[in-house]
Amino acid sequence: MIFLAPAHTFPTLDMQTVAKFPWFVPGLVGTLLLSAPAHADVLQSWRFDARQNQLEISTDEGVQPTAQLIANPSRVVIDLPGIRLGRPKTSQVIGGTVQAVRTGQFNAQTARFVVELAPGYTVDPQQVQVRGSSLTRWTVKLPTPQPTSAIANPPSNVPQAIATVAPPPETFGGLIPAGRPLTWLQQRVSSLRISKYSSLRSGISFLDMETGNYLDLNGDKVYATASIIKLPILIAFFQDVDAGKIKLNETLTMTRDMVVGGSGEMQDLPVGSKFTALETATKMITISDNTATNMIIKRMGGIQVLNQRFRSWGLEKTVIRNWLPDLRGTNTTTAKELTRLLAMLDQQKLLSSRSQAQAIGILQRVKNRKLLPVGLGRGATIAHKTGDIGFLLGDAGIVVMPNGKHYLAAILVESAYDDPAARDFIQDVSRIVYTYLDQAPRTASVNQPNP
Repeated sequence: MIFLAPAHTFPTLDMQTVAKFPWFVPGLVGTLLLSAPAHADVLQSWRFDARQNQLEISTDEGVQPTAQLIANPSRVVIDLPGIRLGRPKTSQVIGGTVQAVRTGQFNAQTARFVVELAPGYTVDPQQVQVRGSSLTRWTVKLPTPQPTSAIANPPSNVPQAIATVAPPPETFGGLIPAGRPLTWLQQRVSSLRISKYSSLRSGISFLDMETGNYLDLNGDKVYATASIIKLPILIAFFQDVDAGKIKLNETLTMTRDMVVGGSGEMQDLPVGSKFTALETATKMITISDNTATNMIIKRMGGIQVLNQRFRSWGLEKTVIRNWLPDLRGTNTTTAKELTRLLAMLDQQKLLSSRSQAQAIGILQRVKNRKLLPVGLGRGATIAHKTGDIGFLLGDAGIVVMPNGKHYLAAILVESAYDDPAARDFIQDVSRIVYTYLDQAPRTASVNQPNP
């Protein structure tokens, strides 16, 4: 039997409200590795599989759970630091030796699960397995509860910590080395978000291609793509060129149904104007032309053809739902999926060497240089794509330093409409990361700043 519980959105509780719920026992509350975010992120869903005695948890941001066994009565308590549950209290009756699963907000920044065992039963905390398949997906597997009277050393009233096993390092299918989080850098950027840019919500993913070390803050959280969706479209376009489905010098005609407003200059030309496929794809990227983008989507067979292509690359949350301009932000992606895509482009896993060089050359000619490029040092180059729909600003690209080191960058920022703080934040983060990686030798510690 499987019990499902969707996430809901309700106001978070203060400590006085939490105190009204006595089942929230005091204990070892998890300690954040990073500074607490200005806004707690949300539990996406959870379920308890009674057949396997297993609790499954999914969040919209990476989290490091903490767990403990508490006696009298026996229950396993799991805390999710930085996560907002949404509703003040839920209770799902399970039955048998696992009586119920209770959920609630322990404090404003910590969601709590309590797996309540039947009276007179307990588990060995060393046999409870808390494992992450990714930073946003965790399972808590319990052994079969045993009568307390049958346990040689029954649990004391002192909470007993339960070990957690972090997910394996992300290698994007072997594209990069198995790296580690850049802990000091993540703390520095997290602190910046709280102290200076608390009104913003952001997804951030940076990846050092030489070491595999990474910065990930909300990297798995879904945001609108704005014009950054044109990046995967460009790669799919060149895949079709490699497959012989499209010729770069073939003629595309601008029809009335493809002409739209927003960014670009093609909308001001007469209907029936003709361009080569390469000219159209280039305008789609360098000046972010929306009419050119729609012409490329149409030439490739439409939105669903592209979405199927994205899924074949392993991109689950990068989805086109509307033609450009998508001012409501229905087209979506994540910062981490963007770095995954850039890693595949960089490592020539999607395109021939000729098409890879052409795609990167086009991305290096993007006219908007007001975001990630501002933070780069002299002599660095970037192949990137920006996006801006007022409430969402973003940039994603491949940065090559003068010394030959290169890294991937993706930032998506939600803000008040046209808030200049979003631009400033992207610039500041870009500058911090570039300076850190530029000074760090290849063997530098991930936990300490550089001299």
